[in-house]
Amino acid sequence: MVNDDEKALFEQATAGAIRHRHERHPDAGFRPKPKPIPKQRMLDEQAALEESQLSDITPDTLLDSDDALSFTRNGISADTLRRLRRGHWALQGQLDLHGLRSEEAREALYGFVRQNWRSDRRCLRVIHGKGLGSEGRTPVLKSKVRSWLMQLNEVLAFCQAPAHEGGSGAVIVLLRSSR
Repeated sequence: MVNDDEKALFEQATAGAIRHRHERHPDAGFRPKPKPIPKQRMLDEQAALEESQLSDITPDTLLDSDDALSFTRNGISADTLRRLRRGHWALQGQLDLHGLRSEEAREALYGFVRQNWRSDRRCLRVIHGKGLGSEGRTPVLKSKVRSWLMQLNEVLAFCQAPAHEGGSGAVIVLLRSSR
């Protein structure tokens, strides 16, 4: 609250002042407003693109792979795969897909690989399970994970995990550097 003394002091200090009118620039009122940015549409399109990144199509004919659930991108040496199998790189992340449906597993895998690649983590373990709890006791996610990983450009190589790291129920994945 302003008391009477302060008000009188202010009026005395501003006694000779003239009120100034602010004039706007002549073009100020005629500028067209910027077009709205369709943020939700952009987010929806990005989500659709990410979802479509991984399909169940197996590009075996285009890529070097073998029956032991291993894969190397063209141009990656056999020595790199051998070192991956022997545990040359320390595991820097793990994703467990147990109990997930195919669609949920695909989204989780894609997000996991992208996040770790952005964080410049190179060696990961993905646990897909052996299929002992599924119908017919056959692994559902094993072949799908293999197919999805081959489609991701961030993946240089992967191989079946050694027995002490999950054996036929997991894969060890080597990512390219994000730099």
